[in-house]
Amino acid sequence: MSEIPRGRFCWYELTTTDPDAAQGFYNEIAGWGAAPFEGAGTPYKMWMNGDAPIGGFMQLPDEAARAGAPSHWMAHVSTPALDATVSKATALGAEVIHREAMETVGEFAILKDPQGAVFSAFQPAEDAPGHDGSASPGEVSWHELATEDSETAWDFYSDLFDWERSDAMDMGEMGTYQIFARDGHQIGAMFNRPPQMPMSAWLFYVLVPDVEAAVEKVKSLGGQVTNGPMDVPGGRVAQCMDPQGAAFAVHTIVPE
Repeated sequence: MSEIPRGRFCWYELTTTDPDAAQGFYNEIAGWGAAPFEGAGTPYKMWMNGDAPIGGFMQLPDEAARAGAPSHWMAHVSTPALDATVSKATALGAEVIHREAMETVGEFAILKDPQGAVFSAFQPAEDAPGHDGSASPGEVSWHELATEDSETAWDFYSDLFDWERSDAMDMGEMGTYQIFARDGHQIGAMFNRPPQMPMSAWLFYVLVPDVEAAVEKVKSLGGQVTNGPMDVPGGRVAQCMDPQGAAFAVHTIVPE
């Protein structure tokens, strides 16, 4: 077993009102397959990018749906010491929503950061899944946090996961788009959420061969395109919602 990395985005999980529909939708958009996972207490399937599992999906619990919880994506971020990470997160103002240990997988804690964005800290039983370096098609290539105060959020996450401050872009009235890196590789950004966005949240960008083709499929399959397609440094992106209301984004790299 190699050393478990700190701060690697390593698993992407969709909780949805219709797992069967979501499976068909993301197969068309991202090319993902699905495989059953027997180690969970509730029915759970893994997202398969070729032969590699990259995440999972499950039914949104009835009690959560009744409470108004929408379909949503959440990322698990690796840590070699979950107890210490949870203790630090709560000392920095985070809230523990749920904590669970799974014998063959590891243990995780679902946390709400001080400004309301939800993520999971995950200590795997063996090597952490995910990758370091550039993403391949079908993998998540960018991790974006829209939050109340991006500088406060940066202080929280950089302390928790040792992420590195990288380039910053001036977005005018929306403030600074602060890119962050892990081991020198840029993996995402934080910015102040716009007034029309109701809460702080993470958004995950899936690398696809052609953004334009992907957004046409999103629309034809009953999803929504909420922003884009548009040019960004090195590529094109579009932000979307699947037919069950979970937000995600697609990304294509455009060679310079």
